[in-house]
Amino acid sequence: MRVDNPDPEVVRVVGRHLVRDSDVDPSLADNDGQFDSLKLQGGDITRQLYKWQKDHETDSISRGRSKSFDLPREGGEDEGLNIQNIKVPGGMRRSFLSAKAQAQPQTGPPTFLTRNFIEFLSIYGHFAGEELEEEEDGYSETAIEEEGHPDENTALLSSSLKVKRPAAGKATATKAVLLLLKSFVGTGVLFLPKAYYNGGILFSSLVLIFVSALSYWCFLLLIRARIAVGVSSFGDIGGALYGEGMRKVILFSIVISQIGFAAAYIVFTSENLQALILALTKQKTLVNIETLIFLQLLIFLPLSMIRNIAKLSGTALIADFFILLGLLYLYYWGGLTIATHGISDVKLFNPKDWTLFIGTAIFTFEGIGLIIPIQESMKKPKQFGPVLAGVMIGITLIFVSMGALCYAAYGSNVKTVVILNLPQDSKFVNGVQLLYSLAILLSTPLQLFPAIRILENALFIRSGKHNPTIKWQKNVFRFFLVFFTAIVAWGGADDLDKFVALIGSFACIPLVYVYPPLLHLKSVARTSLSKLADILLVIFGTGCMVYTTYGTVASWIGSS
Repeated sequence: MRVDNPDPEVVRVVGRHLVRDSDVDPSLADNDGQFDSLKLQGGDITRQLYKWQKDHETDSISRGRSKSFDLPREGGEDEGLNIQNIKVPGGMRRSFLSAKAQAQPQTGPPTFLTRNFIEFLSIYGHFAGEELEEEEDGYSETAIEEEGHPDENTALLSSSLKVKRPAAGKATATKAVLLLLKSFVGTGVLFLPKAYYNGGILFSSLVLIFVSALSYWCFLLLIRARIAVGVSSFGDIGGALYGEGMRKVILFSIVISQIGFAAAYIVFTSENLQALILALTKQKTLVNIETLIFLQLLIFLPLSMIRNIAKLSGTALIADFFILLGLLYLYYWGGLTIATHGISDVKLFNPKDWTLFIGTAIFTFEGIGLIIPIQESMKKPKQFGPVLAGVMIGITLIFVSMGALCYAAYGSNVKTVVILNLPQDSKFVNGVQLLYSLAILLSTPLQLFPAIRILENALFIRSGKHNPTIKWQKNVFRFFLVFFTAIVAWGGADDLDKFVALIGSFACIPLVYVYPPLLHLKSVARTSLSKLADILLVIFGTGCMVYTTYGTVASWIGSS
């Protein structure tokens, strides 16, 4: 790569990441009182970089211009070093690691599915813009910050580097669509038929469409606030605008929502396995749900100890395939049931339990944690709005059709997990139940990953990579967090639909409908109309959270 043609902007940005004369104490000065970069840790390694920057900064001032790096063209093979990558915090090192990783010999080209799923997990490792990846071997970005500045003995790149944050400007619109679909389509769709029963088929369909449109708008508000503030983390945006307290509140909501999702997944798996065991053994005595919940700990506990999210790629890829298979079969069987027996007893509106539907609808659409990293990964970020709009329209059609179809097929007899409405004497149905149970079982550790890493970053200021004591402290913490999640699942096992609605109302509504307009209000809104819209949205979101949470809790207490 040529470096004799530096662009003034590149020179300026590189200089911003280097230690300057005004930033150091006198002990780092030479005999003439000038700053000596050789006295820094690793100074012999960075000496040429300091010399290059100083020489070309002088050239830029004297000539009013300078030449540029021979930067790769947009969409080229080597996009590790470009101005957009360097400008973000930690961009210099990330660009270097990216370039080195690409230069290393590959054992073989990854398949299309594997490549896209690894990229999805890389983005998931930056959930809500947070730096959550912690690799077991070699330094990750987070570990470097925890351990302090590397010295001459610190390896810049581990040979085991598997997942890196996608370089800015790499993902095409098609890839962004696939990533968004992976982030939105999960188990929430299976709770919709029972939610339709709680709300009524007409009311539920209209509310789902409204929730989709409003969620899309709030996602855009968050992206605009991020661009205006210039930081990549959901929590850091709040911290920059409202202080550290706001940052902690946002991260708290993320942690609560992810623990809630994981707990709901555990109950979902337990109910499916219970029905499967009953169908296969022909016994009248049910296996206790609580027993199945805690048996799952035998799988979750070892998986929760995984530091490198790339190692979850196999289980997550299998889970998504099983989920897709289950959805296709539910469409088939729901349509066949209506064709055979006609439309069941349905209501247009259920005045008693309609608040439960709202929480479940928010739960189903909650994917805000991946909005920031996916937008940042796009080659043309301006396309994100139209891409997101298309994805929202597509998943809304899936959610509305699945909810309405299965509710119309089973009516008041619809189960909280609609897959339990399928004929239990069918071996094929038993196979689908088993696959779906495995899918959700394998997805649960991925749901817990952001909560674990956010809490670890808050509780442990140093990495345990080279400190066995800290590493075992983290292991014990992870054990208790997984165990706590199982306790939460046990508490919600009796009324899964109400539990899901409570998660959506209490944890998801603030993340989607309160925090984004609050951030947009202070960072972007300039006109009176824009400020009024943000304020009204905050009031609306807060009111919905309070009312639906109260209604869900009251309904839960009333039914117990």
